[in-house]
Formats: sequence, C-alpha cells, structure tokens
Amino acid sequence: MARQTGGATPSRRALIGGAAASVAAAVLAAPQVRAQAQPRVIVVGGGFAGASCARALKQLDRDLAVTLIEPESAYLACPFSNAVLAGLRGIEAQTFGYDRFGDIGLIRKRAVAVDAERRRVRLDDGTDIGYVRLVLAPGVDLRFDALPGYDEAAAEIMPHAWKAGPQTLLLRDQLAAMPEGGVVILSAPANPFRCPPGPYERASLIAHYLKTNKPRSKLIILDAKDAFSKQRLFEAAWGELYPGLIEWVPLSAGGRVTEVDTATRTLVTEFGDHKADIANVIPPQRAGRIAQLAGVADQTGWCPIDPVTFESRLQPAIHVIGDAAIGGAMPKSAFSANAQAKACAAAVSALVRERQPGQPKLINTCYSLVAPGYGISIAGVYQPRDGLLAEVEGAGGTSPLEAPPSVRELEAAYAEDWFRTITSEVFG
Repeated sequence: MARQTGGATPSRRALIGGAAASVAAAVLAAPQVRAQAQPRVIVVGGGFAGASCARALKQLDRDLAVTLIEPESAYLACPFSNAVLAGLRGIEAQTFGYDRFGDIGLIRKRAVAVDAERRRVRLDDGTDIGYVRLVLAPGVDLRFDALPGYDEAAAEIMPHAWKAGPQTLLLRDQLAAMPEGGVVILSAPANPFRCPPGPYERASLIAHYLKTNKPRSKLIILDAKDAFSKQRLFEAAWGELYPGLIEWVPLSAGGRVTEVDTATRTLVTEFGDHKADIANVIPPQRAGRIAQLAGVADQTGWCPIDPVTFESRLQPAIHVIGDAAIGGAMPKSAFSANAQAKACAAAVSALVRERQPGQPKLINTCYSLVAPGYGISIAGVYQPRDGLLAEVEGAGGTSPLEAPPSVRELEAAYAEDWFRTITSEVFG
C-alpha cells in the first residue's frame, strides 16, 4: 500500500487506513475450506485488476482452481508510462512478466466468446473451458469509430499512446524528432475514460521535456470537458513551472475535437482548426471487447455491476472489475483496479462456498507527476450505496494547494514507492 501524502489530514489518514484494513481483513479472514472438488474460477485479463484478482482468489481459498487467461507474454503498465515520453524512464521499467504466478493456471490464449448460460469460455484456438464463476478484467478498448478521421491507421501518425507499448515509443520518438519551436496538441476525451488525471500528467511531463530541450515550443490541450481531475493543482503547477508553455482549451471555448486530418495533422473543433507538428489524440473508450461479446456491457459501452460482489447486472455468475466496470464515483485507475480485484475475490470465494459476501470498503489514491520530484495526488474511500460505489464523504482529498517543494518531492517519492509496491505484489 502506498503511503499517504504529506497534506493528508488526520481524519483522512485514519479513514483511508481503516478502509485498507477492511480490504486486507476480507482477504486474510476468509476460512480456508478444504473440499474434494476444486471449483474453477476463470479470470480473463492479466492487468492490474485480473492479475490481482487471480492472486487474491488463490490466497483466499487454496482449493479453488484459479485460471488466468492472458494472451500476452508480458504486461506493459500505463502508470508512469508518461515519464517514458519525457525521456525520464525506459519502457523496460514498465514491463512485467507472468512467470511468478505459482499454482495459478495460466493460459496464453485469447478469450473470444463466453456462453453465460452454459458457463463456458471459448478460446481463440477453438477450445472452451467451463467455470463456476468468471471474472472479466479486459481493461478498455479505444473507440476508433467515435472520431471522424481517427482510426488505427491514423494512430500511427497521431498516436494515442493510451495503451503502453509501441504507441508510447512512437510518441516519444516524435517528440524527440520535432524541431525547436514546434506545436504539440493533446486531445483529451469526455468522461468516462481510463485514468482521469492522465492527460494532464502527460501534458505536464511533455512540457518538462519541451522546456528542457525545445523551450520555444508550445503545448495545447484541446479538451472535451470544462473541468478535470486535480485541476487547481495542475494549473498552479503549470503557472509555476511552465508559464506560457501550456494552453488549456476547455469544451466551452471550443476544445472538443470533432474531426482529424492526418494528412495535414489538423484537429478540427467547432470553433476552428488547429494544426500540429505532433498530435496526441486520446479517443473515447469503452470496456474491452470480451465484455461486449459476453453480454455484460450496456449501451454506454461499460459494464454495470453489483457494488458488493462486482457481479454483472446483465449476466449471472460473471463479475467485472477494473477499467471496464461502471464503478459509480470510483475512478478508473490501477489503484482502483487492485482494490476492486481483492473485494471481488472475497465475494467470489464466499459465493462459491455459499457464504454471504461482506460489504467492501475500497480505496483509490492517484498520483501524478508534474515534473521530476514534483508530485500531486487525489485520494478517496468508496462503499456501496444505492446500487453504486459512492464516495465516503470527508474521507478523501487532494494534495494541499499551497505546499512547499518538500511536500511535492515527498509525493513524487510516494508515487514511485506505490508503483514498486503494487507491481511487486501483482506480478511478483
């Protein structure tokens, strides 16, 4: 668990600490039932949510046959990938393998269909396997149909870099090759999307790169929103660190991009056209494809769930966690995914053993780097209320707006500590 920020009040620390204890207790207190049969629980998706859930399930109940389905040989983490763009970190520091999962079954295939009635998952080699409970953690798919002119081919010219890997390196290399005095445009989507503060951390670290290497350049954020996560903290930092370098254009001032032209690297808005030397287009998103195929995504493209068990409201015995789920007030983040995974594992274990699941209390803390040694954060505690995950009033908060450099430096260190801790816990 990451340490809390230097600006946290005692009540915030106590409540967040209590929530952490309740999650840990749910995992550690479950009885270790020995049974002759081994009920199979399948987890699809090996990111922060899926890998965390598979581990927690096995820790809760050694007699569950836990199978993780993940086609990739390694996972490339999105948290801290913005630092790769700025040349502060190598992509290898974002890469984690699956060779330390012990007696969790690992299937290196892609899940391509789910028969909810027969409780079976079809793999891309044509085989299928049965389950007692299924946990889907497919992350997000980018909606290439949502923005005219922007498709997978366009992303090779105007990278999204919203899934860590080749796109991250492409955007990094474009920044390195851009001439001094160039214009970088970042297009941020409307809510909901993965990692709400992510575009603004990205803008900050790109600005750090430009200030250091190409100081006559400019960065413009075209935003489909009029407000964003940690806005006051980001804007104060931009004024302090990058005066005149970053321009934020909100929805009400014509920030929503309605079309792109890759041939001229032009982003079109209702108020005019913006020509870029580099265009980073972050498109709208939805739950990963297997969620659509399994029938657990609704018309919004996301997956409604029971906030106590994370069971789908559309299909029985299928649970959805992480970025794909509609989590009420709980944002889509790696920290959220890890917390949801543990709560879901406790609920699945209870349901398989015909016990009543407990009421979870979940935490999210999201760190953002504005520059090397300059971190800010937002934290919240969530619990089920009125069919959704609702924020516990007074339990969260952000970094103090007026804070000395020593606090910002501590928050940056806390962020790195959190990343090391969570990746070690999840991937071994």
